[in-house]
Amino acid sequence: MEKPKECFRTRVGGQALMEGIMMKGNGRICVAVRDPEGNIVLKHEEVVSRVWHKMPFVRGMLNMIDNFISGYKYLMYSAEISMGEDFEEEPSKLEKWLMDKLGEKFEKALMGVAGVLGVVLAILLFMAVPAFVVGLLGRFVTLPDMAKVALESAMKIVVFITYLALCTRMKEIHRVFEYHGAEHKTIACYEAGEELTVENIRKHSRFHPRCGTSFMILVLLVSVFVNAFLSWDNLLIRVAGKLLLLPVVMGISYELIMLAGRYDNLFTRAFSAPGLWMQRLTTFEPDDSMLEVAIAAVTPVLPEKPEDCIW
Repeated sequence: MEKPKECFRTRVGGQALMEGIMMKGNGRICVAVRDPEGNIVLKHEEVVSRVWHKMPFVRGMLNMIDNFISGYKYLMYSAEISMGEDFEEEPSKLEKWLMDKLGEKFEKALMGVAGVLGVVLAILLFMAVPAFVVGLLGRFVTLPDMAKVALESAMKIVVFITYLALCTRMKEIHRVFEYHGAEHKTIACYEAGEELTVENIRKHSRFHPRCGTSFMILVLLVSVFVNAFLSWDNLLIRVAGKLLLLPVVMGISYELIMLAGRYDNLFTRAFSAPGLWMQRLTTFEPDDSMLEVAIAAVTPVLPEKPEDCIW
């Protein structure tokens, strides 16, 4: 079957959730989640404009933090809707104590703790552990600095691929990745100028260059070059240097992913290729019910005229 051709590229994007999808575009956000009865529940929000949205390189790190916070919020909302009464559990004594002390701030505090733990784990897995393993190996085997950089980078990529592969073995995560595929296929159908129907969407690719998976791969690859000149003499200083340079890595990666979403040429296809390949682990073919959810999520955020949302 011939691959449907793009008519245009758009700023519309989204996020896969538990039994649902969040779509963002044209100044609006729509979250569509299927409840236990099979109904599609919609939630609408306005996009909050930030000062940094139009600041190249600066916006990369700040958007990452903003998307992480909002993404967690939508994920929790989707879990609440999709699981219904099963989502409500009797709080533990610790949770009751925290709710008594913090009141309405409890949920925000919980999100903050989860976010901090996630960041700490990422720093350990992708910055500290590879550096210390390679540094330890360097005590027994003489390696030039560039060989250490290559080995450290390979370790980070292996850890990332292993993490994603393990995630796909979890039933709930696998379904989220199917919704991820539905999100991509629906946007691809829209960008091909076709009517958003299940039949039309089904034939489109589940891979898209402007994706969070591609962004994370770009972060890993860009960090190889940005961190290549950091000294190996002191591993603590090397890890600290990586942390200080993280905004630079994020900024460059974000601008590259924006270029990939806006243009299709030899340059963008070259640096998009690793991310598109990695999406084989984070997107799966959805069923028709998932495509229905994707249509429900994207329709309210589309402009009356497609040119109003073109790059």
